Amino acid sequence: MKLSTKAEEILSQINEKNTKLGDLRNIAKEVKKDQQLADELWSSKSFFARQLAILIMDKKLLTEEGVDHLVSDMDQHNQNEKLQLIDWLMANQLTKDKKTIALIESWEDSQSSLKRRVYWYYQAHLRWTGKIQANSEALLSKIENKIEEEQPEVQWAMNFATAWIGVFEKKYRSRCIALGEKTGLYKGQMVSKGCTPDYLPEFISIESKKRNL
Repeated sequence: MKLSTKAEEILSQINEKNTKLGDLRNIAKEVKKDQQLADELWSSKSFFARQLAILIMDKKLLTEEGVDHLVSDMDQHNQNEKLQLIDWLMANQLTKDKKTIALIESWEDSQSSLKRRVYWYYQAHLRWTGKIQANSEALLSKIENKIEEEQPEVQWAMNFATAWIGVFEKKYRSRCIALGEKTGLYKGQMVSKGCTPDYLPEFISIESKKRNL
């Protein structure tokens, strides 16, 4: 894709070593929504340019085919970058419109592990503010049956959804803790000061005490 002067100017401001997310957000505030520019930045294949592209996309123009194209491109990045890109897309675009939320809800059994990650991360997103969901027991049963066979990027999101069920829904807490003990996922994980370990028994204990639950 031939880049416009505006796209080239923005790309010249983005340095893969020194650019911070705050810098990208500042640029996005100036640009606002610009799908053509987003397409140009995405075509550059630069990780930071693609993060910025996600911020300025027009969610009303996102189609299933378009999302499939984005996910396919993300798979060309290294593991850390592609997970940041898919989570960024979910947080900044996919959860902002009923049409794209409907897409997320159809991805539980998608062939794409990134789409499955979004499905389960969205289930966690629905719960981490304390809003109780009617399908928690059914969801927990699915997690118990699938989590040990899943890809690591999907396991993390399933584990995260389980964590918030355990925090806010006391009737399932012992079951969620038992799942963490059974799988052993993230046990012994070292985290930065102030961060909560992903190991379910620790996560649920710490986060429920914070909220006096």
